[in-house]
Amino acid sequence: MEREREEISHKYFKLFKPYGVISQFSSNDKRQLRKKKFLKDLESLPEDLMPVGRLDEKSEGLLLLTTDGVFSDTVNRSGIEKEYLVLVDGAIDNSSIEKLKQGISIGLHGEKYITKPCFVEILTTPPNLPDRGKKIRDARHGPVTWIRVIIKEGKFRQIRKMTSAVGYPTLRLVRVRVGAVGIDNMIPEQLLPIEKTLVFN
Repeated sequence: MEREREEISHKYFKLFKPYGVISQFSSNDKRQLRKKKFLKDLESLPEDLMPVGRLDEKSEGLLLLTTDGVFSDTVNRSGIEKEYLVLVDGAIDNSSIEKLKQGISIGLHGEKYITKPCFVEILTTPPNLPDRGKKIRDARHGPVTWIRVIIKEGKFRQIRKMTSAVGYPTLRLVRVRVGAVGIDNMIPEQLLPIEKTLVFN
């Protein structure tokens, strides 16, 4: 009974993390605190939450937040699908898409790592996403391509490294789904409660 009451008291949220925000609440580095923006700088966030995984500073989109450390650890270790919409520099070809799907060699902690097979497709029309807030090079300055990528792992800057490895650097990266939790029509900095069971559906 005590364990049930403790579990019920936990909080679970989804956040649309904006571009330029580090997905941790603070830092022990005073210089970094002066120069960078952290989750604590977003007015809507309760202070007792922790991010579930990471979304790097230049990436945007869905970030799960919770007070439940067990939930956070489970999500990070369970191979749950994570879906991204990615704008790459150049008109990416089908051969490069196949390489991304099958797994590709990237650098990780000073060593080579082969990514696991994943889902990748070219989008025929640009996705409907909020403006990033910082301008991105667009098709007026050369071809660009939107792709959808779904992975079940989450190595450091993995998708950026993958697209660079096939010659198409990432210009914009937006995570739109973790498990069955989607970003839907959220806007940057918006915080909404979720049912934790949805993540595992």
